[in-house]
Amino acid sequence: MPISASKAFCSNLSEGLHAFAQPLSILRASLGNDHLDRMAREELLELASNSATQVERVCRLFSCLQQLLNIENIEPHLSETAILPLLAQVADGASLLFEESGMILNVVLPASCPPVLINRTRTLEALSTILLVAHAVSDREDTIELITSTSVSNDVRVVVQNARGSIKAMNAEQRLNIALAEANMRSQEARFLCSTMPFRVQVEFSAPPLAQ
Repeated sequence: MPISASKAFCSNLSEGLHAFAQPLSILRASLGNDHLDRMAREELLELASNSATQVERVCRLFSCLQQLLNIENIEPHLSETAILPLLAQVADGASLLFEESGMILNVVLPASCPPVLINRTRTLEALSTILLVAHAVSDREDTIELITSTSVSNDVRVVVQNARGSIKAMNAEQRLNIALAEANMRSQEARFLCSTMPFRVQVEFSAPPLAQ
């Protein structure tokens, strides 16, 4: 049974709070050290550097939660959009990252594709995020596929996957980013499925309604 919008939002919010827990726990343990006044200068500099890293993580997570709230509160404007140029733009934006990491980004696009009813900005953000997470959980020489196909009803399916069975597990921040991508997609009535072993995200866009 499809999950309700309120349950999906609560689940995503819970994911975000869970992601917050680790850097906040590290900061509490580090800065609550009773021996700070007896630390050497080098130790204090290392502590400051480590703390800055955790603060940066908290800021990124806070930004994700802000985006989740915006997705929940702001209705997206949808328009008929040619999906293939958008997918090519997403792939081009990520290609250098994959190349520098020694990974292969294999883009499989059909010669033509019907338009879909989407919000361009949210779709770009979501698909780019999915590719970044796929990159993060993959290893050098892995192949990540971006595959697009069309059903007989003109629905469009986009799949991002690493076919290798054993990959790195997503951390809390990566799971939150996938939740953010899912929220962006579901706000447009797109269907979203994600599995982790192997990593596979599937998004299905419905064809625009026929004109009366």
